[in-house]
Amino acid sequence: MYAIVDIETTGGHASANGITEVAILIHDGQQVIDQFRTLINPLRPIPIYIQALTGIDNEMVSSAPKFQEVALRIYELLHDKVFVAHNVNFDFSFIHFHLAAAGFNLQTKKLCTVRLSRKIIPGLASYSLGRLCKEVGIEILDRHRAFGDAQATAKLFSLLIEQDNQGHISKTLNQRSREQSLPPHLPKDDMDQLPSVPGIYYFHNSKSKVIYVGKAKDIRKRVVSHFANNKPGRQKQDFLREIHHITFQECGTELMSLILEAVEIKRLWPAYNRSLKRFEYAYGLYAFEDQNGYMRLVIDRKKKFSKPYYTFNGIAEGYNLIKSLIAGFNLCPKLCFIQRNTDPCIIIGEDPCKGACEQLEPVEFYNERVIMALNSLSSVLPCFLLIDEGRTFEERSCLLIENGQFFGMGYIASDLIQADIDLVRKFLTPYPENDYIRNMIFNAALRFPHKVRDIIVN
Repeated sequence: MYAIVDIETTGGHASANGITEVAILIHDGQQVIDQFRTLINPLRPIPIYIQALTGIDNEMVSSAPKFQEVALRIYELLHDKVFVAHNVNFDFSFIHFHLAAAGFNLQTKKLCTVRLSRKIIPGLASYSLGRLCKEVGIEILDRHRAFGDAQATAKLFSLLIEQDNQGHISKTLNQRSREQSLPPHLPKDDMDQLPSVPGIYYFHNSKSKVIYVGKAKDIRKRVVSHFANNKPGRQKQDFLREIHHITFQECGTELMSLILEAVEIKRLWPAYNRSLKRFEYAYGLYAFEDQNGYMRLVIDRKKKFSKPYYTFNGIAEGYNLIKSLIAGFNLCPKLCFIQRNTDPCIIIGEDPCKGACEQLEPVEFYNERVIMALNSLSSVLPCFLLIDEGRTFEERSCLLIENGQFFGMGYIASDLIQADIDLVRKFLTPYPENDYIRNMIFNAALRFPHKVRDIIVN
C-alpha cells in the first residue's frame, strides 16, 4: 500500500516553518482507495508570497486544527505504507519533523516520483510536477494546493506503475537501495560511478556550477553520508535541492585530498563551503633600500603582485623570523622595524648593532650581511619530498617542500623515487600554498619520517 502525500508550508525547511495543508491519498497499486485532507493552523503568519502562490491565507487557517490535533490520524495513515511524493524528501522532512514534535516516530519506506519519472519516462526537459503532468497529459486541478497536487501525483504514480517495465519501483524499494535518500535531481548513475578511494568530490547545481567541494578517505562512503540523514534545517534542505551532479578526482592519499580540497575551495569559492575560505597569506617578508642606501627588512601585508622572500599567516610568525635573522647576522633592529624608538639599539643575539641606523657602519658592509641573511632562508628552511602511495601500484605520490614552502604535488613512477629533483619536479603540478597546507605536510613528515626524502634545491 502506498500513501501519496502533498503538503503546503510556510517556508522551505521544517525546523523553522509550519504546515498549512496536508493531503494523503491511499493507493493500492492500481487506484486511490482512501483519502485525507485538511488545512492546518501553522501557529505562525503565512508569508505574503506563499499566500499568493497557494491561495491559503492567515484567515483560512485561523480556525483549522493544529498539527498536534491531527497527528495521530496522519501517523495511522502513513506508518505502514510506502510514503510517496514528488520530491519525497521535502514532504517527508516536514511530516517526520512535526510528527516527532507530537510524539510519533515515523519510519517508512519512500518513493520519489521525480526520481522514478526520470527513469521510467526519460528525456523530458523538466520534471517539475506541473511540466511533467503537462507532458504526459495529466490535468492538475487546484495547482499549488495539497489535494490538487496529491491527486495529480497519484495519477502520475499510476502511470509510472503501468509503464515500469524494468522494475524500477521494486528495485528502489529494495532494502539495500538507498536511492530515495538521494537529492531529487541527482542521477543515481553519478553515485554508482563513485570509487572507494581517497580524493575530492564536487557537487554541481543545475547550471554545472560547483556549489560544494569535499575531501574523503573513501569518496563513495563520504558522499553517501551527506544524504544519510534528512535534517529539517534550512541549510540542509536548500543544499539538497541544489545538487544536480557529482564529479570527483582520485588522490593517492588522504593528505593529498586534504590539500586539493583546500586549493579548490580557494579557487572555486563554493557557496556551501564554510571552512577553509579564510586561509590566506596575510603577511610577507620584504627588503628595500632606504634613502641612505641601507637595506631594510620589513613585515608587511602581502599584496597581490608582490614577491616577498617568505610569507606568513600571522604577523607574529614574521617578527619571530626577523628576530632570528637579526640575531644570526647582527642586523640593526631599527632598520628591521623591530625597534621603533630613538633609544640605543636593543641587543638581539650576542653582539650589539654596529651603528647602521646612525650611518656609522658602511652601507656595503651592512647590506652584505642583510643579503647573507636573506640567502640563509634557503639553507635554514626545509627542503624535502614526501613520498607515499600512488593511485596504482606502479606509481608513488610525491609532495615537494622547497625552502619551507609547498611547491606542488603529483605522481611519479616508482623507479624515480631517487631521481634528481629537477626531473621529479617536472612530474609535479604547482599549487598555491598557505599556512594550513604547509602545516599539514610538516605534521605528516614528523609522523612518518620514513616517507621523507631530504633534498638539496639548486
